[in-house]
Amino acid sequence: MNDTLDQVHAALTSVSQFVSLKKEDYEVTRLGGLTNLVFKIETPDDRLIIRIPGKGTEEYIDRVVEAHNAQVAAEAGVSAEVIYVDPPTGLMITRYIDGIVTMSPELFRSRPGSAARAALALKKLHTSGKEFKFRFELFGMIDEYLNILSGKDTELPEGYHDIVEAAQPVKVALKNNPVDLAPCHCDPLCENFLDDGETMWVVDWEYSGMNDPIWDLGDLSVEASFDADQDQEMMRAYCNGAPSQAEFARMIIYKAMCDLLWTLWGLIQHADDNPAEDFWAYSVNRFERCKKLMTDPVFEDYVKAIHHT
Repeated sequence: MNDTLDQVHAALTSVSQFVSLKKEDYEVTRLGGLTNLVFKIETPDDRLIIRIPGKGTEEYIDRVVEAHNAQVAAEAGVSAEVIYVDPPTGLMITRYIDGIVTMSPELFRSRPGSAARAALALKKLHTSGKEFKFRFELFGMIDEYLNILSGKDTELPEGYHDIVEAAQPVKVALKNNPVDLAPCHCDPLCENFLDDGETMWVVDWEYSGMNDPIWDLGDLSVEASFDADQDQEMMRAYCNGAPSQAEFARMIIYKAMCDLLWTLWGLIQHADDNPAEDFWAYSVNRFERCKKLMTDPVFEDYVKAIHHT
């Protein structure tokens, strides 16, 4: 633990405005994070979040893009103020948001209106008129992650390539029925949503980019384990009423596609010996959930519905 505190102190005092801080001048609390070291820093005058990037993340995260997008999201009023960011190292310091709870699937179930608040936070970003760097392109990222994995000592879940091939009709449907791209979070883990009961804030912009905005809704539904009622609450809040058949179909399809993609992300963590959790089990569970949804006979109907936007 002392080594970690030394690392935090070294990172914090590398920033000019905090260079004179001594260890006894602040309190440190470790927060969540699957790949990075994240800490709450409390000084007599301020509360901050410091993020130290995890080992190996430079392989698949563009820190220049992340720095730009985090600042844009803060300007859009949906994320924490960025106090300092150093793209070459990935070190980032943001303002702590008071009065919030960090969301989880359990809290999304127990806090009334939370699915709607999350949807409205994402909509505020999507309709901000702002531009993110990077184009989040699902199938291109699958190819990129497969390429990264080809140089590592790991294997794919049995049948992975077969499901990628089975997703080709999805790829065609999305290509033939494009929507206007918007700045998107693209990785809406529950822990990236901070709720004060009235407003939801969104943090962590490592995978953000210009994307189909419905991706964020489908991915959030998966991460938060939404049931049918929560899906409806989310979609009705986002669409300001009942979603169209095509909008709902896109959301369901992206539930499968995000699992297809993040299966590979988990395998990269597994290959890199990330100790945060059992990433092999994480990847297998993701893949099995994707496969179950894609092999359901109604999935084909959702793909067809995209053509009737």
